[in-house]
Amino acid sequence: MSAKSIVYPWYKKEDTDAFFALLQNNLANFVLIAVTMLGMGFPASIVFGKVIPGAAVAVIAGNLYYAYTANRLAKKENRTDVTALSYGISTPVMFVFLFGILGPALALTGDHELAWKIGVAAALISGLIEVLVSFTGNWVRQNLPRAALLGALAGVALTFVAGEMLFHTFATPVVGIVALAIIVVGIIGKVVMPFKIPTSLFAIIIGTILAFAFGYQSFTDFTNAFEFIGFYPFLPTLSFFEGYQYLFGALVGLFAVLIPISLYNAVETMNNVDAMSAEGDSYDVRECQAVDGMGTVIGAFFGGLFPTTVYIATVGSKKMGAGRGYSILNAAVFAVLALTGAIAVLSALIPMAAIAPILVFVGISMVATSFSSNEKKYYPAVALAMLPYLGNYMMTRFNNAAPEVVAGISEGIVPLGQGAMFTAIIIGAITVCIIDKDFIKASVFSLIGAGLSFIGLMHAPSLTWNAAPDFMVGYLLISLFFVYLHFAAKKGQQRIAEPKKHAA
Repeated sequence: MSAKSIVYPWYKKEDTDAFFALLQNNLANFVLIAVTMLGMGFPASIVFGKVIPGAAVAVIAGNLYYAYTANRLAKKENRTDVTALSYGISTPVMFVFLFGILGPALALTGDHELAWKIGVAAALISGLIEVLVSFTGNWVRQNLPRAALLGALAGVALTFVAGEMLFHTFATPVVGIVALAIIVVGIIGKVVMPFKIPTSLFAIIIGTILAFAFGYQSFTDFTNAFEFIGFYPFLPTLSFFEGYQYLFGALVGLFAVLIPISLYNAVETMNNVDAMSAEGDSYDVRECQAVDGMGTVIGAFFGGLFPTTVYIATVGSKKMGAGRGYSILNAAVFAVLALTGAIAVLSALIPMAAIAPILVFVGISMVATSFSSNEKKYYPAVALAMLPYLGNYMMTRFNNAAPEVVAGISEGIVPLGQGAMFTAIIIGAITVCIIDKDFIKASVFSLIGAGLSFIGLMHAPSLTWNAAPDFMVGYLLISLFFVYLHFAAKKGQQRIAEPKKHAA
């Protein structure tokens, strides 16, 4: 007799909290894109008429596909507790595209529309790179230690998610501390909010009321935002063809930024999928990398500029008990927001301090998962893999404004932060191999570190030959050291075995 088939719900109450967490994550990125591009002089016709709708198409397509894969996994494993992967624009990659691709394109051409076309071409190439990387995704996942992958991810969670959002929380304490307390009480403490309002929604409502009551939010800013309301349809474009002429011509140097950041995005997807595997939902990393790449490509065909990825927030959604409904609802809401230009109004209405605590919870959940899903003996590897992101955070936040201050703290901060994802995985993997006494594997990972340093994917500002020679030599030396340890250990085992043989 066959097992009874489960009914995987389209939506359940737990999806509401996860929806608001995912919504504000994506919304914050969309708002940052709009504010930054308007500040760079891009007209509203490009920002709200092309870039935002194009990015929304990518987000919509990815969210709906991941809702489908969640349903497929639920049916395959005959269970209802499957959580769809969270999906959206990659925040670190977004900043690189804004200031490392779009900025130079605008500086060279002096033409906002042409700079946008160059950005679209770069996004399309980035998506195709991730699709190509997807063919090796499962192999990489199987051969990289989980402690290294999750440790690298925990470094992002601690610095750019929980840490950064905690700063926003305490920047406006009247709003932020109250919202944080609500999140901790409702989600961690499992206390039901008044009138059974979902915890995240309750925190946003109370935080917004406090912000206006104490004058942190202005009604004038809110009303002024309505000037951007209109109808911005999703229109396909082939503008990237014109952008390619510059990308493969005068701006060919941008590939030194484009290639490593695209590889980073593929690794980010792999890490986040692996984190969900640790939580019990095992998705195919190759499929996810291909979906993320194709989402970026689809967005570029509609004018979007920014690569997409599976979010670190998925683990938080899993802990909230979400299914697939939050992903479907996120797609629907972003369709409305992009079509109407309402993103500007929402960003003026909801204070960052009210929504930041939700991501603080997501960040600390990821750090906790990175440790709990590994054996205790691998904790040092997880912790060590987190550290490069401290350097990356200081480098990205302070080095441009005050490089002498950062260098004054330590000259190692910037090279540690450059290519932090690769550095974190390499040193984490080496540590795991040392713990397991597998010195040959440790030597191999050291050689990979030397190679990545040589071409500039680690410890260097850009791709070039012999980019970080000192680091390359360092990795080569420890590779030789690990080979020596392997043969020394083997020789020691032989000496122990020989007396036993003679005694027999």
